[in-house]
Amino acid sequence: MTTQTSLRLRDLKSEYQQLWNSCIIKPENVNQIQEIVATISSNRPRYLGVQKTINVPWYFIAVIHNMESTLKFTRHLHNGDSLKKRTVNIPVARPAQAPINGWQVGYTWEESAIDALTLKDFDKVKDWSLAAQLWQLERYNGFGYRQYHPEVLTPYLWSGTNLYTQGKYTADGQWDGEAVSTQTGVVALLKILIREENLQINIA
Repeated sequence: MTTQTSLRLRDLKSEYQQLWNSCIIKPENVNQIQEIVATISSNRPRYLGVQKTINVPWYFIAVIHNMESTLKFTRHLHNGDSLKKRTVNIPVARPAQAPINGWQVGYTWEESAIDALTLKDFDKVKDWSLAAQLWQLERYNGFGYRQYHPEVLTPYLWSGTNLYTQGKYTADGQWDGEAVSTQTGVVALLKILIREENLQINIA
């Protein structure tokens, strides 16, 4: 059943900020998250290369990279499919252009990343405040939790924190109220990444 709720940024911005402020990383997850953040930091130059091309913050790209393909540079940023060919899963058949270096080599990670991010119009975003980034990240993964299971905050953002316990989509359209996401959510990553990299992100 669909819940009638606004999905507009202007209506949700204060909620995201309040959730961020009340969010605490579960102690048992801290070491694992620090390891992920260390890997992200070591690959910062690659993310900065994409940022320079389309003006999307490098750390925003990095957390999507972890969520979609566990930081593997052999996978499409869209959904974790192999870079050897176009995507098979949703979004299907991306990038539309052939690989720059030919099919024998396949796509570079940067080609795929730029396509995935521009497909969602991230290159046109003007508001990179913290709350707006959380809205964009939830939009990237889909608003299914808000629309169909508003009692559960999306684990894409909140897994690994005090704001998520259980309930998740185990596949597209397949809901399991007892299932628990074991993936580290975006917010837990950002909490530590902001501290470790001394990131300056506007609140409003």
